[in-house]
Amino acid sequence: MSYTGAIDYLYGLQKYGIKLGLDKTGMILSRIGNPHKDFQSIHIAGTNGKGSVSAMTASILTAHGFKTGLFTSPHLVSFTERIRINNEQISEYEVVGLTDEIREKLEGSDIIPTFFEFVTAMAFLYFSRNGVDWAVIETGMGGRLDATNVITPEVSVVTRISCDHKEFLGETLKDIAREKAGIIKNGIPAVSAFQQREAEDVLEAAAKDQSAPFFVYGRNFSGVLKSSELNGIIFDYYDSESPVPNSTKWPQAGLGNLFLPLAGEHQLFNACLAIKAATVVLKNNKNSELIRDGLTATEWHGRLEIVNDDPMIMIDGAHNPDAAAVLSDFIEKHLSDYRIILIMGVMSDKDIKGILSPLLPLASGIIFTAPNYGRAASPKTLAGYASEMGYDSTIADSVKEAIDTAKQIGSRLKVKGSGINDQKFCPLPFALHPLPLILITGSFYTIGEAMESL
Repeated sequence: MSYTGAIDYLYGLQKYGIKLGLDKTGMILSRIGNPHKDFQSIHIAGTNGKGSVSAMTASILTAHGFKTGLFTSPHLVSFTERIRINNEQISEYEVVGLTDEIREKLEGSDIIPTFFEFVTAMAFLYFSRNGVDWAVIETGMGGRLDATNVITPEVSVVTRISCDHKEFLGETLKDIAREKAGIIKNGIPAVSAFQQREAEDVLEAAAKDQSAPFFVYGRNFSGVLKSSELNGIIFDYYDSESPVPNSTKWPQAGLGNLFLPLAGEHQLFNACLAIKAATVVLKNNKNSELIRDGLTATEWHGRLEIVNDDPMIMIDGAHNPDAAAVLSDFIEKHLSDYRIILIMGVMSDKDIKGILSPLLPLASGIIFTAPNYGRAASPKTLAGYASEMGYDSTIADSVKEAIDTAKQIGSRLKVKGSGINDQKFCPLPFALHPLPLILITGSFYTIGEAMESL
């Protein structure tokens, strides 16, 4: 089998859809020797930020000298991004070999895996074969019935929870929180981001039911943002062992002036989650300078990332209202001197209006497109929503076409008096935004195709 053949086979499994549940994953793993029992793990669920937290946590463990696996989804450009050891992606050769092996082990059985179940088994087998000390495992969706929830981790982490995937996880925040809380195991420490009250109550109740030590941002650990720039943030970290200064409860200093090369004030909370998760499992082996080194070495693409300088192009995987609001806030705080040319491609099963609402007011020009993915909303559908909200837009048949169009608009925007300052593309006065910024967002699939075409 070739690599292309392996990828075609894996994506062919998507026809079986998304089927939440652990039984089938357990049967697959049993047939390949239960590789998930061969390493220690950290399990990370949540709506927003779980990929960033996973990458930071893995980087901290790697800096401490541990051979560390990382399993995340989705990928941006290459399937191999999903499975890494010490931040090195699995090779195409190994993808082919593992696909063949697992497929052969399932032959003759009535086990028909979904795409995510198969890839989860592949990641676990790869980590086992390569003798990782730790594996940081990101859930695919939810938690309780996610294929990754067959592991017994050393710590469970829940990032910020908001409403997403309602058709699978439930209509209310409380319903969704219950699904995320399903990764909390008996007696295993759990670490949570600051949550809305109803979500935190669900998580805390689950931890109590499981007799699991429960650590919450703002209560047991915290951070103070020192600076936020396009290239990352600098912050201080504190917890109940290294407390916040000027506090009778936490009187001593914590870790100061930590640098994280990921942009956005929201990354403060993600970084603190990663530090807490890592220190829980490292225990007495934690080292302040190695934590610092791990954060500094973190690589995680597609989040407030500038991928081109002239014209300036930023990509961000915001795909739900909360993430779109974070992106909007960042643009207003850090890039308000630019005229935004917005390219958006969104999945049809998302809260489209909720995603558009915080972003459209920023744009001088709006281009809707669709990545080559079955769930993508049509550009005409997105343009219809925008029109209902009072915004004109144009459409492009592909992400590449959208970028080419945006570049043409941008080049004319840089020429004063070019005549491009019309109401369709540029409703704001030229003087307000003298330089163009092409912002590509709405889905990881959209920004992935953008990265391929740039």
